[in-house]
Amino acid sequence: MLIYSWNVNGIRAASRNVGRPWDVLDKADVITLQEVKAQPAALEPEMVEPDGWYAYWHSAEKPGYSSVAIICRKQPDEIRLGMGDARFDVEGRVMAVRFGTLVVVSAYFPNSQDKGARIAYKLAFCAQMEKYLKSWTDQGCDVVLQGDYNIAHRPIDLARPKENEKNAGYLPEERAWMDRFLGDTAAGGLGWHDPFRENHPDLKDAYTWWAVRTNARPRNIGWRIDYSTVNPGLLSRVQKVQHYPEIKGSDHCPVSITIA
Repeated sequence: MLIYSWNVNGIRAASRNVGRPWDVLDKADVITLQEVKAQPAALEPEMVEPDGWYAYWHSAEKPGYSSVAIICRKQPDEIRLGMGDARFDVEGRVMAVRFGTLVVVSAYFPNSQDKGARIAYKLAFCAQMEKYLKSWTDQGCDVVLQGDYNIAHRPIDLARPKENEKNAGYLPEERAWMDRFLGDTAAGGLGWHDPFRENHPDLKDAYTWWAVRTNARPRNIGWRIDYSTVNPGLLSRVQKVQHYPEIKGSDHCPVSITIA
C-alpha cells in the first residue's frame, strides 16, 4: 500500500497551482492531507467526492482554518474523526481510516507559535495523541501516523538549527517529546519509528517545508517537519519512505510510505 501525506496549505490554492492532490499523486492508494482549510460545503462537488476515490473530511469549526482529509482508492472498514477531545477536535486536526488491522492517521499538529505562545496546547495535543494511538494499538491494530508534526526533531532536520533553538517547531519541549515518542521503550520511550531517518541517518538537506516569505525553497533552507511514523509492530512491513521536493503547489512537499 502506497500512502502519501501532504500539507497542501489550502486545497484550493494547491489545486490551482499544480492540480488536485489525487491527480498529482495518482499512483497512491491512500492520500492524507493536512491544512486543507476549506470546508467541504465551500468546495465544488467534484472536489468533495472525486471520481474513482473515497474522500473523507474533518474540518475545523472555524472556516478556512486547519482541517484534514483522507482520500482512498478503496473504501475503508472504519473512519474515525477526531481524537475524542473537543480541545483539538474543534480545530479539525486528526482523522483516521482503518483497513482490516492497518490504521492510517492524518494529523496536523499545532504550531507552538512565536515565543511558545501555544506550547502548552501543543504538548497537550501530543499527550492526547499518545492516548489516541494507544487506543488503536490496544485493539490489535498497526498504525501509520502521517502528517505535519510541526517539529524538527534533530539538528539534521533543519538547515539552521543554531538560529532556531528558540523558535516554534524546534523548541526544547517539542524535541523532547519527539525523543520520547521515538525513544526505546527500555529507556522510557514509546518505541515508535521514523523509518525515513532510520534508513537515512546521515542524510542532510532532506526537508519537507520551506518558508515562503524568505524565498527559502530555491536555496533549500528548510525543515523536515512532515513524517510517516509507525508503531513497532508495523516496522517490518515498511518497504520504502520518500520525500518529493520536486512537487510544488504548497510550502510543504509530499512524503510517502509503502507498506507491504
